[in-house]
Amino acid sequence: MIDPKRKKHVIMVSKPFMFDNRQLPKTYEGLDIKSKIEGILPKEFAIKKDAVKKEYVWAPMKFEKYVDRCSDEIRKNFNNPLMSRQEMLDALAFGNFEEHKKKSLQLMKDGKIPPFKMN
Repeated sequence: MIDPKRKKHVIMVSKPFMFDNRQLPKTYEGLDIKSKIEGILPKEFAIKKDAVKKEYVWAPMKFEKYVDRCSDEIRKNFNNPLMSRQEMLDALAFGNFEEHKKKSLQLMKDGKIPPFKMN
């Protein structure tokens, strides 16, 4: 596939929300890997149809709320009963939660995504 924003070839993969993104490489044989989530999202990520442009679906706080609410289910899904909160956040938030939070804050400051609360 060709990435419409960057006009270059990429590998596109579909994955469920509950996926350990740390296992997905950023590139493969010189091609960037882009992923999209398919299926139903947890209630923390639900957005009303009239709020699509007013609310950022991947706001860091939403990942934190989901992990805090469903940590037992996440550990069971990843077959890792000792998985820490930070590991869960990293797994679900595109491989690195702190990096995602930093990038999201910058995009919000630049006006590229709707404002969101941190707590």
